[in-house]
Amino acid sequence: MSKRKEELSEVTLPTKRIKTENIKEYDTQEANGSNGKTATTNGQSGDCLPNLLSNEGDVGIIESISLKNFMCHACLGPFKFGPNVNFVVGNNGSGKSAVLAALIVGLGGKAVATNRGYSIKGFVKNGQNSADISITLRNRGPDAFKPDKYGEAVIVEQRISGDGIRQYRLKSHSGHLVSTKKEELNTILDQFNIQVDNPVSILTQEMSKHFLQSKSEADKYKFFMKATQLEQMRDDYSYIMQTKALTNEKIEKQDENLLELKDQVKEKEDRYKSLASLNELQEKLEQLKNQMAWALVIEVEKHLQPVKDRIKTEESRRVKYDQKVEEWQIKVNETEEKFKEVQNQLQRITEEAQVLRPQCTTLKEDVQGKNKACKETEATFHRYRTQLKQLEKDHDQLQRRIEELRNSVNQSSETDLRERQERIGSLQEQLKALMDQEATTLQQLEQFQHAISKSEEEQEKLGREEQDVKNSAESRKEQLEILKASRTDQLKRFGATMPALLEAIEEAHKQGRFRKKPVGPIGACFRLKYPELGLAVESCLKALLLSFCCDNYRDERVLQTLMTRYFNSGRRPQINVCEFENQMYNVKERAVRHPDFPTVLDALEIDNPVVANCLIDMRGIEKILLISSNSRARQIMQQQKPPWNCKEAFTAAGDQVFTNRYYSSEMDRARYLGGDVEFEISQLEVEVSHKMVQVSHFQQQLRSIEEEIRINETQMKMKQMQRRKIQEDVTKIKLEITDLENVEEPQSVDISTLEEEVQDIWHRIESGKNKLEQARNNMDEHRKIVDEAEQKYKEMKEKINLIAEEADPIKDELSKIDTEVGKCKHHKRHYEEKKKEHLDEIDKLKENLGSKQKVLEENTAKAKQIYAERLEVTRTAKSIDVEINRLRERINTEQERHGNKEEITRQYFDVLETYKNVKSQIKNLKKFMQLLDKIMEERHKAYKMFRRYISLRCKYYFDSMLSQRGYHGKMSFDHKNATLSIAVQPGEGDKAALSDMRSLSGGERSFSTVCFILSLWDTMESPFRCLDEFDVYMVRLCLGSINLS
Repeated sequence: MSKRKEELSEVTLPTKRIKTENIKEYDTQEANGSNGKTATTNGQSGDCLPNLLSNEGDVGIIESISLKNFMCHACLGPFKFGPNVNFVVGNNGSGKSAVLAALIVGLGGKAVATNRGYSIKGFVKNGQNSADISITLRNRGPDAFKPDKYGEAVIVEQRISGDGIRQYRLKSHSGHLVSTKKEELNTILDQFNIQVDNPVSILTQEMSKHFLQSKSEADKYKFFMKATQLEQMRDDYSYIMQTKALTNEKIEKQDENLLELKDQVKEKEDRYKSLASLNELQEKLEQLKNQMAWALVIEVEKHLQPVKDRIKTEESRRVKYDQKVEEWQIKVNETEEKFKEVQNQLQRITEEAQVLRPQCTTLKEDVQGKNKACKETEATFHRYRTQLKQLEKDHDQLQRRIEELRNSVNQSSETDLRERQERIGSLQEQLKALMDQEATTLQQLEQFQHAISKSEEEQEKLGREEQDVKNSAESRKEQLEILKASRTDQLKRFGATMPALLEAIEEAHKQGRFRKKPVGPIGACFRLKYPELGLAVESCLKALLLSFCCDNYRDERVLQTLMTRYFNSGRRPQINVCEFENQMYNVKERAVRHPDFPTVLDALEIDNPVVANCLIDMRGIEKILLISSNSRARQIMQQQKPPWNCKEAFTAAGDQVFTNRYYSSEMDRARYLGGDVEFEISQLEVEVSHKMVQVSHFQQQLRSIEEEIRINETQMKMKQMQRRKIQEDVTKIKLEITDLENVEEPQSVDISTLEEEVQDIWHRIESGKNKLEQARNNMDEHRKIVDEAEQKYKEMKEKINLIAEEADPIKDELSKIDTEVGKCKHHKRHYEEKKKEHLDEIDKLKENLGSKQKVLEENTAKAKQIYAERLEVTRTAKSIDVEINRLRERINTEQERHGNKEEITRQYFDVLETYKNVKSQIKNLKKFMQLLDKIMEERHKAYKMFRRYISLRCKYYFDSMLSQRGYHGKMSFDHKNATLSIAVQPGEGDKAALSDMRSLSGGERSFSTVCFILSLWDTMESPFRCLDEFDVYMVRLCLGSINLS
């Protein structure tokens, strides 16, 4: 349309380009019983002269078209068309009209233009998500569109979604995508002069029926106007005239507003000129501000001098502290020197004692050795004496034996021997019976011991299980108490003493004991995005949930001191020392990314970056996945390659999963990160009750086992007593048997042997008396030696004691001197501390002086910015400030009376600028409207001329077409009443009178209508023309000829 508008605006008539056909081609799709035909003409017929040749390089000719899921057709095409006339023939419903509708829609036409529906989405086949249209247009010759990009053909592809959304894809001849914009398609259609909504280009079935059935002259005129685009030009002209009228109304309103603006400018100008009286007050205010700036500088300079004087005074007092420190240092040196002298004296005495101690030790060892030797001689003496007494006793016994033997009579009896053998046999039978009984008792004992051992093992096992259940019950009771306490304070979930610890931390922070307040417990510093993963997160973080974060080690020591008040050493929460930062680490490159499951970091809402950074450093939560099910976790981590950067995962049940191992969780619920407190309390109460029932059951079993053990032990003790009695009886019988077996027959006694033995013992007695005497003498000598050695040892020991007594007063003196040294050092330290405090005071004064000097420099810099030259102001800053306030009140009063100077000035110039702009705009609009009147007058003349030219051209071609069959006709245009009448003389030349088309036969009327359409074709250019149901325009004779061909 833009191209056509430009041509009209230049008041030039379009030049007719004559395009002819060199070959007539008929692409016919025939089917048995076909009852419908569609004709497509590629190229322009020119003057419909068959001897004129067409150019193969024409642009816009349809080369092919293909459809997919369009209307009721799954796939149509591709249809390849020749450069001239093409016929598409087929049964009803075979897709002839669908091809025509696809051509309109595919080239950007609206659904209404196809007369097949009101919405684009209606063209998508039922049950499908989208429809596809592909149209190939020729792009050759000098009028080709961007031949460097598209080549010899432009492929227009359009996809229509089920929602009615269009997607365009413009491709080159080779299939390369060039553009996806509708604007590009519109430019191509303008370049090729393709008008899909023009009935001359594409005459649909509904439009043709309406045209043929209509007998109104007004409808024919409308058809003519629409086909020649004159209707569009007329509508554009009407729209411009309406816009022009609206613009003139706006110009009139702006003229009225301009008068009002002129009055406002006059009013603002008067107020602006009345502001001159405020300038003097403003200048005086600026002077006072300058004085105020330098007055502040002078006041700071005055405050500096007392500080300097005090620093000088304090530095002069420093000498006094130096003298005191030096004086006590001298006293410390003197007392230390004296201490060293006494210490050396004591050292000499100690060395003397040390020299004597080895000698004393040697004498002591000598006494001990000699005492030992003496005791050995005494032992030898006593041994000899005992041996002598024994020999004398043996001698007396042998003498008595000899006497008894001489008096005794040896007698023997066979009867005694027989009785002993019978007795031995009887005793052996008793012994065998007792042995069998003992074996039986022993077996019973082993059975009782085995039963007791088994019962004790069962008792121990049940005891362990009972203790485990008790521990579990106690643990759940503690959790229950914590949960009940957390109803009012969530922090109690992390321990009963946690709120008190946090209050102590807050108090210490207020006192300035922390450089930065510690953060914790970490478990209370974040929220769960997915509450069902609470157990997984708790299994991952564990003790970190109770831990705290400190910025430095000094704060850590302070926090440790606070924790000792509320926690035992073994149960104190962990402290993580890491420098606090205001931003969380950037972990995008090393974090895990999984489409289905989050990382621990993704599952937490952490407001404090310190907590997030701590968990990233301590646990690497950006690399740990949280997976809902155990089987899915094994599949992701072990049965396939784990996600990039993923080192481990946790399941919703708290199980820990690595690439090569799997650890089950010991916890069955989240202790610190639970959700519904009341639900958890009820669950814990049920579990505690269940555990207590289990404990009661275990205790009942233990009592039963203890009773069984007691019974077995009683039986075992009875069997042990029975066995001991049997063993005693066995021992008695064995002894009796032994005694009976050891009874021997009396032997004849040899008295001479005993007498020889008595004689030998006598000689040994004499020898023993001699040895006893020698041992007595040896013992006496050793006793004398021991007495001498003990005497020397006592003397040496007394000498050492005397030296020690001499050292005691020296030690007392040394202790006194040491005390004196301590006092001197204490006084010296006291004055050193005083000196240090004095120096600190001087440093504080110097720091205060430096800060004041810095303030002075800042004030001086600010004063120079306000007023560069120094002003010697005698007034105080306070008095100047009072005057400034008073002057400001006066200026405000004046401004309230006259208005703010800046505001009035701004308003004046704004109104003035607005007035000038509006005046200029109105002037330019008036010039434009004058120019528009002239242009529209010329365009209207051009429109009438172009309409007359098109009408004459159409009449000429209409007559030419009728004359081919010997008809004569006349077309009468009434542009004023918007009617078009057509009269046709069917034969006999001038003999027959012209008659209205309504009086013609069906064939004559069809032929006349075709001539009218062909005249419109030759009047307006188009690269192709399409007729749906073209056979309705043809007489039976021609139709039969076509069917036969």
